[in-house]
Amino acid sequence: MTYADVAPGSTEFLATIAARQLVGLRRVFAGVGLPTLAVDLALRTVNPNVELVYESGVCGAHPDGLAEGIADSVLVTGAEAVLSMHALFGYVLQGGHVDVGFLGAAQVDRCGSLNTTFIGDWEKPTVRLPGAGGAAEIVPNAGECIVVLRRHDPGALPAKVDFCTSPSPVRAREEDPRMVPPGHGVSTVITPLAVLRRPDKFGELQVSEVHPGVTVDEVRAATGWDIVVADDVRETERPTVEDVRLLREEIDTVRLYLR
Repeated sequence: MTYADVAPGSTEFLATIAARQLVGLRRVFAGVGLPTLAVDLALRTVNPNVELVYESGVCGAHPDGLAEGIADSVLVTGAEAVLSMHALFGYVLQGGHVDVGFLGAAQVDRCGSLNTTFIGDWEKPTVRLPGAGGAAEIVPNAGECIVVLRRHDPGALPAKVDFCTSPSPVRAREEDPRMVPPGHGVSTVITPLAVLRRPDKFGELQVSEVHPGVTVDEVRAATGWDIVVADDVRETERPTVEDVRLLREEIDTVRLYLR
């Protein structure tokens, strides 16, 4: 096996590591962008049985091209079903039929709460973000959630998010024990430095893997809390030459998401 010489922070690296998390999983609620690349790569490499679900109501998508959005016609053509959003969220997602949600975020805190609303102070935010989208429903109701971050620093990984768009099971229980969600919440966070995992539904993220050339001390210094390091922490396996070839020459030939 020949490994590709791509930087850990590159889209190719992050998409490949994300694709490998889908081994053995069946139904994936995927967002566009990097999750789209990762799911397509997983279909071609580690899991040909992945079923794609999109927020627009598309279930069992079989796109013949790269989707530019959740309602792109390439997702609808050939799909197993197209549901109303009420049916998708009410029966499929809240019904417990989604194995994993695949999300991005601006911030993830130590217990896996997400912020996609704003950065800074409520009255005068530094940055306004797109908002919750479907993440407020995906995080509590999917079996688990995988998050990909483009940054790894205390701003992106604070001890507590500036605004809680999607609460972790920990935060939900703190607010009201009756509100504990059925899903695990965020189980895995993939960053340019490491792979963080949260094995306990009511626990914290911990360093599970560090990327080639990165040390555990560097990961801890770039995290906004004193993050726990797993006993069996290991080095992330690099993308193969074939992984990178598929992403560049078959999946995203127009460089829509690769950068």
